[in-house]
Amino acid sequence: MSLVARVLEAGGISTVTYTNARDIAASAGNPRQIFLNYPLGNPAGRPNDAENQRDVLRAGLKLLEEADKPGIIIDLPYVWTDSKAWMEKFMTDEQPFISEEAEARRQELLQKAREQKAKQAQ
Repeated sequence: MSLVARVLEAGGISTVTYTNARDIAASAGNPRQIFLNYPLGNPAGRPNDAENQRDVLRAGLKLLEEADKPGIIIDLPYVWTDSKAWMEKFMTDEQPFISEEAEARRQELLQKAREQKAKQAQ
């Protein structure tokens, strides 16, 4: 998203990017960014929580309207859950935000892609 944002900005179109990885976002150098301390893959709010998603979207629109200098990162105050267990389990086998079925499907798709790439290389 950072590359797309930079290209759009160079063309005179203002952008706001959303992220769940503040350190990476800070190094990307986008002019306006919204950080949401949720598990990776959830930069637009909690799944099935339309109110939270609207609040996140509105924060980005407000930043787009009010930003007075580049390099702004707004940390939103929302919390994923009352428990911080998801943070402690991040990148472990116990990740609560990816099921075993989803990981198995992901691995299956990766294997198919590898096989297709190998066939194309022959």
